[in-house]
Amino acid sequence: MVFNSLEFLAFIVVFFLLYFNLKGRFRLWLCLIASYFFYGMWDWRFLGLIAVSTVIDYQLGLKLENENNDVKRKNYLIISMMMNLGFLAVFKYFNFFADSFAVMVEGLGMVPSWNTLKIILPVGISFYTFQSMSYSIDVYKRAIPVERDFIKFATFIAFFPQLVAGPIVRASEFLPQFDREIKWNWDRFISGTGQILWGFFKKVAVADSLSLVVDNAFFDPMVHSSMQLAIGVIFYYFQIYCDFSGYSDIAIGLARIMGYDFPDNFRTPYFSKDFSEFWTRWHITLSSWLRDYLYISLGGNRGGGFGSVFFILVFMAIPIALTRSWIIIGACAALIIGTWLYMKQGDKNRKTAYNYMNLMNTMLLGGLWHGASWVFVFWGFLHGGYLVVQRLIGPYFGAFMRFLRIPKFGQAGINIAIVYFFTCLAWVFFRAPDFTIAMEVINGIASFENFNWANVTNKFGIASGFMLIGMLLFVEITDLKVNYAGLLQRSPAFRVVSFATILWIIAFFGTFGANAFIYFQF
Repeated sequence: MVFNSLEFLAFIVVFFLLYFNLKGRFRLWLCLIASYFFYGMWDWRFLGLIAVSTVIDYQLGLKLENENNDVKRKNYLIISMMMNLGFLAVFKYFNFFADSFAVMVEGLGMVPSWNTLKIILPVGISFYTFQSMSYSIDVYKRAIPVERDFIKFATFIAFFPQLVAGPIVRASEFLPQFDREIKWNWDRFISGTGQILWGFFKKVAVADSLSLVVDNAFFDPMVHSSMQLAIGVIFYYFQIYCDFSGYSDIAIGLARIMGYDFPDNFRTPYFSKDFSEFWTRWHITLSSWLRDYLYISLGGNRGGGFGSVFFILVFMAIPIALTRSWIIIGACAALIIGTWLYMKQGDKNRKTAYNYMNLMNTMLLGGLWHGASWVFVFWGFLHGGYLVVQRLIGPYFGAFMRFLRIPKFGQAGINIAIVYFFTCLAWVFFRAPDFTIAMEVINGIASFENFNWANVTNKFGIASGFMLIGMLLFVEITDLKVNYAGLLQRSPAFRVVSFATILWIIAFFGTFGANAFIYFQF
């Protein structure tokens, strides 16, 4: 069941009618049953997976709270991590690692004799697994109290608005909200409905319309002109933004109507002036999760040790074995040797090198989280490289622009353009099914062959796409000054006009095929 389907419309109407006519635990039970029904509509066989994960982490949470022996508490946490990561390893990464190992074995002149299992990826497994893991870690650190009410905990894990594609909501943010006395609230309904409609505009009108141009460009890049491919890449940036942030808007809006508050997941990321800022604006709940539970655990900006070196070597060694290219092998070897020599020069250099390793490892694993493919790992590698390079040359570049007496708004514009360009470059690998297609797209754009409007196909669709992007940018830029959410609350006339306008645009420009959201595959 997807948000942009008639089935969901019927589901949510019935759910709200029941929800606001029930109280207390009856309402909580309704949320849990509805969430399992919602998830079961994808594939009922995976209900057992989320149920097992919930029961085990609930029981381990109680043991972590009641146990005072540090060794036993650490063992309970390890069991929780092994279970959650084990589910991910089997259902999301088994085929990926098995196929990669087979390629490595073939590179050594041997032929593997097994057939890889074709395991189906459960929808949303990465999202609810991260939520469950953060709960166990926080209880282990005694940062939050254990949740002793199983129904509350099970609802937290399976809550349907954000179950399959986020935002990733932490127990410390969400569980206390179940203790609220929730009643129908007109202001919440208006605010939530406005955000839901804006989410549908992003998904149905913008993302699904742009997807036609994007899919065409990435299907066979060799037959398209340079300009056609460049437009396809630009459109993909806005497609994935509108698709994913649109889902987050709908989830946040639904929860708000129900009386719950979810954290923002996107804040106009295409206006980021550096790559660190980009990750405070894009998929905020994931980037903060990776920072708090992975980057800091590896050592963060305090340095690190064997774990950092191990991870970086693993993620460099496997691609070397896969590519069998002497150029790549030499470059990676030079990087390893250079980093080792740099670290030998003193404690300060060693700490800096560990910090950069931790940063790179976090982004590599963040890329792998998105999908079981080397193109996703490379996407994470690019963003990790961007962050490292930014820290190395960012201050000098800023000083250079000040030396040229470029005004502040000009510096901001240049920085935004740089971040946008390199982010689009990384999105090519994120979107492409493999490295061959990605390089065909990049080479096609760089050739500037037939870089003119006359050689562009589907001109009407492209013009419509740019118009929809213009609408999106206009609203999100002016919202920084106007605050449309507040205006919706204060002005009934503005409310009627804006809701009617969004619905008209969705009806006129929307693509109604119940297209799944892109992040469902992650």
